[in-house]
Amino acid sequence: MDFKRILKNLDWWLISAVVILMACGLGLIDSATHSFAVSTGKAWHVQRQSMFMAFGILLVSVSLTFDYHVLKNYASKLYIFNIILLLIVMFVGHSQLGAQRWIQIGSLSFQPSEFAKVFLIICLATFMDKRIEWLEEFKDYLPVFAYILVPFVLVMRQPDLGTSLTFIAILVGMIFVSGFKYKWFFRLALAFVALLPVFWLILKDYQKNRIRVFLNPELDPFGSGYHVIQSKIAIGSGGFLGKGWLAGTQSQLNFLPENHTDFIFAVAGEEFGFIGTVFIICMYLIIIWRGIAIALDADDTFGMLLATGVTSMFMFHVMVNIGMTAGIMPVTGVPLPFLSYGVSSLTTNLMLVAILLNVKVRKKNLQF
Repeated sequence: MDFKRILKNLDWWLISAVVILMACGLGLIDSATHSFAVSTGKAWHVQRQSMFMAFGILLVSVSLTFDYHVLKNYASKLYIFNIILLLIVMFVGHSQLGAQRWIQIGSLSFQPSEFAKVFLIICLATFMDKRIEWLEEFKDYLPVFAYILVPFVLVMRQPDLGTSLTFIAILVGMIFVSGFKYKWFFRLALAFVALLPVFWLILKDYQKNRIRVFLNPELDPFGSGYHVIQSKIAIGSGGFLGKGWLAGTQSQLNFLPENHTDFIFAVAGEEFGFIGTVFIICMYLIIIWRGIAIALDADDTFGMLLATGVTSMFMFHVMVNIGMTAGIMPVTGVPLPFLSYGVSSLTTNLMLVAILLNVKVRKKNLQF
């Protein structure tokens, strides 16, 4: 496929929304880290995020020259590679914030569970595509459930509840478009409710505290509930138009923890108000809309499953992150795509955008 054909058939709505969000992210990260820039170096976070942003854009551009169908050939190897990476984290991973999720190589650290999302989408789409004609009864889906069980358990062991739940969201999206019946979803929901006491027993203490605090933030206002309380104060104090860039007191005075990563939406709410947060949400709605459109318009089942998996992941991340900053969902450590600081997360998200664009430009009825 020549370069002109690729350019003509790119999804510019999707690209525009992603670029706008990344630009907004740089501004918010700069503001969120402004107060502690003395210790890390001026604009260190912004420079690092920008560097990996450029790398990610280059990665997207190069990936468009390859047909997404070649991913099928590497699915088995990617699945094994994913398991190996997660096992390495378990035994020699770097601990931070009470979790062992990072691999340190010199001065660079990365989070394999972030890249595991990409690997899972590719591998699960390949696995289901090969069996799509036989997925008729509930029992036919049991191998699909078993397929994600190993990476799910390994990520839970880190522990990383947010990524584990992301795996479930990806699975739900893919089995839904494959013809999984509504009554089976209902039965699984009942089974999940029945197993809640078991899940509660395997959660870490800090994860249990997060759920307790979600139900009542005032239960531990200076501990587990501190993040949510300060986040709600920040968003509420922004009002309609916000306090202005670099003028958010909750963020600039360091009352709001993790303000450049998990709680960056609260920074947007405080500094740019209701208008700013609505604008950001609209950008995410465009990404989700285009993801759904690409999935529905895909030429084959594999492309549909890939696009569905990517869109399900983005939808889950946006809902959970914005929900936890507003206090309507438990804190799970799920970053906000393209806005939160984090080079592993940013690179992963751009890889997923590359998959969506690849499915779009590889349609048979392309424009010439």
